[in-house]
Amino acid sequence: MKHWYAVHTHPQSEEKACRHLERQGFGAYLPRYRKQRRHARRTEIVPAPLFPRYIFVEADLDNQRWRAILSTVGVSYLVCHGDQPAAVPEGIVEAIRAREDDEGWVDLNEPPPFRQGDRVQIKSGPFSDMDALFQCRADKDRVTVLLTLLGRAVPVRVPLNALEAP
Repeated sequence: MKHWYAVHTHPQSEEKACRHLERQGFGAYLPRYRKQRRHARRTEIVPAPLFPRYIFVEADLDNQRWRAILSTVGVSYLVCHGDQPAAVPEGIVEAIRAREDDEGWVDLNEPPPFRQGDRVQIKSGPFSDMDALFQCRADKDRVTVLLTLLGRAVPVRVPLNALEAP
């Protein structure tokens, strides 16, 4: 029966190890996400491994020559308990894959705990102790809420962790 196993790779060799494992008939999975990198006053989005120096390999220990994994280009070692490879608990790899978007990137942003139109209370900042209506996520750390100021609804961006349910 096939299970997923964790493989430790050489530095920056995750993709190389995946390619070589797939050529040998193993299923390999490298979860990646979009990482924001700043250099020389420029910001760019680059692909990065979700678990640096680790990939997952799917193998059937009873019917495949799993020791071939150890001599694969890019592989440092297979995570083991004693002499036997340690299987990744059921559902972990599937849960990671379920968080992938249409392009195969793992989405690290948790959805906000509120839905559009929910009443929230701001618990910190200049608008603390004010009630508002949740609108949407503005960016990674902030959300837009509607505050009633001077008799009209005004959109305001606040940190997500500054909100709580009333």
